[in-house]
Amino acid sequence: MNHFLAGLLVGFLGSLLASSAFAAAILARAKRQGRRMRRALARIRAASHRRLARMQARAQSIERLAELGTFTGGLAHEIKNPLSTVLLNLQLLQEDLDSNDPSHRRLLARLNTVSREASRLRDILDDFLRFAGKIELRREKVDLNLLLEELVDFFAPQAQLNRAQLRFKPYPRPLVVQVDPRLIKQTILNLMINALQAMPNGGELILSANNTGKEAVVDVIDTGTGIPPEALDKIFQAYYSTKRGGTGLGLAMAQRIVQEHGGQLTVTSEPVKGSDFKITLPMSG
Repeated sequence: MNHFLAGLLVGFLGSLLASSAFAAAILARAKRQGRRMRRALARIRAASHRRLARMQARAQSIERLAELGTFTGGLAHEIKNPLSTVLLNLQLLQEDLDSNDPSHRRLLARLNTVSREASRLRDILDDFLRFAGKIELRREKVDLNLLLEELVDFFAPQAQLNRAQLRFKPYPRPLVVQVDPRLIKQTILNLMINALQAMPNGGELILSANNTGKEAVVDVIDTGTGIPPEALDKIFQAYYSTKRGGTGLGLAMAQRIVQEHGGQLTVTSEPVKGSDFKITLPMSG
C-alpha cells in the first residue's frame, strides 16, 4: 500500500512538473510572440510615420509648385505684353528706315535679327502659357478612325512636299473614344510633324489605329533617324529638345494632354530605323 501511494505521489508530482514545464513553454512562447508583435507594431508605426511625413512633404511640394506655376504664369503674361510693344516698334522702325541711307542694309539686317529673336521669345512664352495653364476638356464621343482620316487628308500635301509616303491603317470597326477632338488632333498632328522632321531625306510615315479590348491605340511611326538611347528617358521632359531651335515643350504638352484623357503616350525607337509614338486612350463606355 505504501508503495502504491508512493508511486501515485511520484506520478502526480511528475504530471505536475510536466504540466508546469508545458505551461512555462506556452508562457515563453507567448512572451516571444508578444515581443514579435510589439516589434512588428513598432515597425508599422515607424513606416506609417515615414509615409505620413512623405505625404506631407509631397503635399507641401505640390502646393509650392502650384504657387510657382501661378507666379510664373503671371510673370510670362507680364513679359509678353511689353514684348508685343517691342515687336510693333521694331516693325515701325523698319518702315521708317531710309532706303537711300548707306547703312540701310546693315540696320535692316540688325532689326530683322532682333525682331526674329523677339518673335521666338514670344512663341516660347505662348508655349509655356499653354503648358502651364489648366486644360479644359470638352469631351465627346469620337470614332478615332474618322479623326485620323481627317488628319491624313490634311497632312498629305505636307508629307508629299517632304518626300514622305503617308500610310493610314484604320481599325476595321468603329473605334469610339470620349475625348476632346481638338486637343487629340493637336497632339497627333504634332507627332506627325515631328516624324516628318525626323526624315529629312524622305521616308515612310504610318498612322494606325487598333483596339486592345479596353483601350484604343494610335501609333505614329516613322522610318527616320530615330532617337538616341540616352535621350529616350528625357524627351517628354519640359524644355528638353533634340532639335535645334525647339522649345522642348511639344512632347511634354502632348503627353500632358493624353494623360488628362486618362491615357498614356510612350515611345520606342532605334537609331537609323525610326520611332513609334504610341497613344493609348480608354474606350468609350
